Amino acid sequence: MAETADTPFSGERKSPGFDKETRPAGILPDRARPHAVQVEKAVLGAMLSEPETCIDLAVEQFNRNDVFYMPAHREIYRVLLELQQKKSGSVDAVTVAQKLREEEKLDAVGGELYLAELIASVATTVNLESWCQTLLKFATLRRMINVCSDALLKCYDSNADAVKVVEEIESDIYNVRGEEANRSIVSIADLVAGQFEELMQIAEGKREVGIPTGFAPIDDCTGGLKPGEMFVLAARPSIGKTSLALNVLRNVAMNREKPRAVAFFSLEMTEQQIARRILCTESQIPESVFRSHSFQYSDLARMTGAVDAIRKAQIYIDPTSGLSIAELRAKARRLKAQKNIELIVIDYLQLMHADGRIESRQQEVAEISGGIKKLAKDLKVPVLVLAQLNRDIDKASGANARPKLANLRESGAIEQDADIVSFLHRNREESKGVANSASVEAEWIIEKNRNGRTGNFKLLFYPARMEFLPAAPCSEEFAPQQQ
Repeated sequence: MAETADTPFSGERKSPGFDKETRPAGILPDRARPHAVQVEKAVLGAMLSEPETCIDLAVEQFNRNDVFYMPAHREIYRVLLELQQKKSGSVDAVTVAQKLREEEKLDAVGGELYLAELIASVATTVNLESWCQTLLKFATLRRMINVCSDALLKCYDSNADAVKVVEEIESDIYNVRGEEANRSIVSIADLVAGQFEELMQIAEGKREVGIPTGFAPIDDCTGGLKPGEMFVLAARPSIGKTSLALNVLRNVAMNREKPRAVAFFSLEMTEQQIARRILCTESQIPESVFRSHSFQYSDLARMTGAVDAIRKAQIYIDPTSGLSIAELRAKARRLKAQKNIELIVIDYLQLMHADGRIESRQQEVAEISGGIKKLAKDLKVPVLVLAQLNRDIDKASGANARPKLANLRESGAIEQDADIVSFLHRNREESKGVANSASVEAEWIIEKNRNGRTGNFKLLFYPARMEFLPAAPCSEEFAPQQQ
């Protein structure tokens, strides 16, 4: 796997990661890192022989010179890219040599004779793509060596924050994997047959569009919670957005036909509060019954049955307050890898923090929103994120005033990043003094749907047990509207 560094280069090699002076004794042996000199020579020889096609193909595979292990090869690759981007003349061994001569680096890379040797090293360029893949493989291994080496140094720092160090290491490892993800351009001819098959399976009921929320009218409108999408649920305080999110989470995790693993990131409530609320909702026994000492032991069977059902569910709760987007990514990736979570719920966006210093709160919220959307795409899971509305909705006159996209608090970036923006709306005063078994009307409003319809849907809210249920079939006024 590792070859001798046989390419001439007079300068001292500067590899990322550890140097002999900084490397802790015994951590990393003095040995060449994974590379393939002959393959590097073949790739550069192909680019010099047929620059019009081979340079573009190589750039598509890797647009970074650290794919090459030998410093001389990195210099030659850099010059090839610079000459190709200028488009002011031909790209060949002569122009490359002239450019290196101007920079006083020609002798360092072996001179004109070495460039000629590169061209002579390839008889055909037909295997260029596979050669590039070989270089990418070795480059990935070298990056992992760097990451692991840096990780060891961080762990040797006795003053370091252990939790932060672990999260940084996880993030670095994931970044290496993400860098090597295949982002090649794909012809629609290669996609359409597979998409046709998926659509037919959906039409025949053999495949779900997205994960059902448990609210049929919403699923009919949105297609459910679809992988890679950011689904925003916004409301003013004390309207019940956390309760509705927990209802959806419970419906997904405890679905009788197909239960799924879900993650709930709660920046506002403790893990005990969340568990208690889910337990009371599942048992249909209000928490106030226990506080007032009016619990009937005849209902004990319902409570123990709810405990058994919840214990079988794969619901993972993270109650970290002030969660940063970097911490969210690290924890979500770990849960995806270890527990194969299929849904992420965040309560709520405005309580999160961006990484680093941000000039304004609007920019910070924009960075958080963009980070959540990227997380959904990277992990290929839906993210249901709760958000706060500004006070303008409280100032609106009339009982029929409904939240609008402009009411999203602190940033319009949420509207831009989200695939679906929805609002929970009800009259807070109606729930005061309501009996344990009584319900009040509410609405789940789909205001933006990037891939479908919008509409207003009636719900029934049972304040005592913090549960939302779909109301009877909606009237024409609340029927879904085509965009």
